[in-house]
Amino acid sequence: MNMIYARRSVSVTELKRSYAEVVQAAAEGPIAVLNHNRPEAYLVGAEVFAHMMELLEDLEDARLADERKDGPFVDVDLDDLRTQISREGVEGMERDPA
Repeated sequence: MNMIYARRSVSVTELKRSYAEVVQAAAEGPIAVLNHNRPEAYLVGAEVFAHMMELLEDLEDARLADERKDGPFVDVDLDDLRTQISREGVEGMERDPA
């Protein structure tokens, strides 16, 4: 038996038939798209998807921070770094023309 992680579900046929209505309903919560009564996909609103992506990025950042918490570290003098950045800019970023 497949677990369904949504309160509402639609068949692939219903999704094809009532696409606009189903997409509109997805703004209220996730919808499982079933094929032969098995979840094939989940449909979520754009705002929910954007929030999910932010959470995944946060989890990845936390994983990297945990992985790197014990070093290795590089000693940096902040005044020297500011001077170098103002002189050379930062690789991959445009310098401020001011």
